[in-house]
Amino acid sequence: MKGESAVGPGLDPVYPSLTDHLAGAGKPPDDQIRFVLAVCSAYAYGDVRTVATIMDRLGLTRNRCRMVSEYVDALFLTSTAFLIQSHDRRVAILCYRGTPPTSAITWLTDFEVEPVAIRVPALSPEARVHGGFYRNVRSTRFKIVELLQDALAGRSVLDSTTNLEDEPPAHDLEALYVTGHSLGGASAALLGALLVAEPVRYGAITPETPARILERLKAVYTYGQPMIGNPGFAIACDGLLGDKVIRYVYANDVVPQVPPKASGSFQHFGQEYRYTPAGEHGRWNPSRPRRQLHDLRQLATAPLAIVAKSLRLTRDVPFRASLADHLPQYYLDALTPDHLRSEFGD
Repeated sequence: MKGESAVGPGLDPVYPSLTDHLAGAGKPPDDQIRFVLAVCSAYAYGDVRTVATIMDRLGLTRNRCRMVSEYVDALFLTSTAFLIQSHDRRVAILCYRGTPPTSAITWLTDFEVEPVAIRVPALSPEARVHGGFYRNVRSTRFKIVELLQDALAGRSVLDSTTNLEDEPPAHDLEALYVTGHSLGGASAALLGALLVAEPVRYGAITPETPARILERLKAVYTYGQPMIGNPGFAIACDGLLGDKVIRYVYANDVVPQVPPKASGSFQHFGQEYRYTPAGEHGRWNPSRPRRQLHDLRQLATAPLAIVAKSLRLTRDVPFRASLADHLPQYYLDALTPDHLRSEFGD
């Protein structure tokens, strides 16, 4: 398992009181938080220093950022997560990296789509999840829970060999957010479910740790997330996590509509908000959950939307399932507050 660390450089913040806002936020969704986590999810395609720097720029000044990853090609393991801890240790964001958008359809169609059972008391006996997603989350879960246990106790999530000049006094974790785009969103939502349904018993992790983490879990925000389980799993998760899971879907993004019906029965859980472009005045509105694609031809043609959007003559051609709408920059543009032009505060 690979792990790297970085510290935010201390830039002028876009949101000077971001830590306080994250710690004290009420019932989700929150417009500022959804933007901050969308930025984090988009930059999670970069390296650990990039994530630490951009979150520092947004307002988590001098944050501590720890990357945890596991790659085993033969097992289709490609799990990477960033744990960002505020300088005063009151707030943590766990952000999973997604699959690069240009290979998302290949990942979802070629990997282990076949549902596997989760045999745990907290879920329905009929609960099944996407086998590939389940394996990926489990591959890094132990290390992530260990780091969150450190955060709960007010310890730094950085490696103990990291030498810092300005370590703050220990402060227990008050608020946790979990997020991700694409596969990262699926991993975020699945980890939230597993914290409830499948408590970790491993090494130095204490039995009460998962429950303590859940007490501090404010929300799970996902962007362009595929479905991760069957209807039995989705119904159980709605009961377990309540309204803490918020999913954002941009226009006709194909990924929230997969796996397709031909792969078995899958269903979303949590609150969904969908963006409908309308010139410069598109809007996010509560939406009925995306359903599975029935027509595999729509899945096959979804990548063509990227080419179509790049050409003036075909830019307005409608696609029922569009891979172009899955690109993280569209989510960022649509979620950027009116008083900003970008995540850099300009």
